[in-house]
Amino acid sequence: MFSASAIALLAAGIVVVLITPGPTNTLLASAGLRQGMRRSLPLIAAELGGYLVSISVWGRFLVQAAQALPWLPSTLRVAAGVYIAYLAVAMWRAAVALPDSTQRASGMRTLFVATLLNPKGLLFAGTIFPAAAFASLPAYVFAMLIFACLLVPIALAWIAFGAALGSGKLAWLSPVTMQRGASIVLGAFSLSLAWNVLH
Repeated sequence: MFSASAIALLAAGIVVVLITPGPTNTLLASAGLRQGMRRSLPLIAAELGGYLVSISVWGRFLVQAAQALPWLPSTLRVAAGVYIAYLAVAMWRAAVALPDSTQRASGMRTLFVATLLNPKGLLFAGTIFPAAAFASLPAYVFAMLIFACLLVPIALAWIAFGAALGSGKLAWLSPVTMQRGASIVLGAFSLSLAWNVLH
C-alpha cells in the first residue's frame, strides 16, 4: 500500500503540522485552561471529525483537479511551503495569548467548525497525504488511521498544556518561547517541502 519511507514521511508531516499552534490547538488549550482535562476530552472527537471531513473533501477535489491540471500538485506544494514559511516568520514575531479562564469554554460545534475551516486541512490533503490515499479506499482508511492515531495524543497534549497553565505549573513557559520554538519547527518543515518539490 505505502512504502515504509512514505509512511514515515506521512507520520512526520502529520505530527509537525498538528503540533503547530493554530486556531484548533488554541481552542483545545483554552478548554483545558478553563474546564480541565476530563471535561475537555470530548473536544478531541470534534477536532478529528472536522479534519476527516476537510481532508477528505480537499483530497478528492485535488485528485480530480490534478487529472485535468497535472502541474497542480507541485504548485500546491510550493504554495504550501511559502505559506508555512510565512507562518513561521509571523509566529516568530508575535506570541499567541490564550484566552483567560474567565471566558466561556468552546463547545463541540465551535471546535468542529474551526477545524473544518482550518487551512491545515488543505495542507494535509494537498501536501502531507500521498495522492494514493484518495485514489483507493484501503489506502484512504490506512492513512486516516495513522492520522487519527497521531491526532489523539497531540490533542491531549494541547489540552494538558492548557490545564497545566491554568494550575500554574507552567509559569516558567512564556508564550513567546513557545511561539518561537514552533516557528523554528515550521521553518524547517517549509524547507523540507521545498526540497521535496525540487527533487
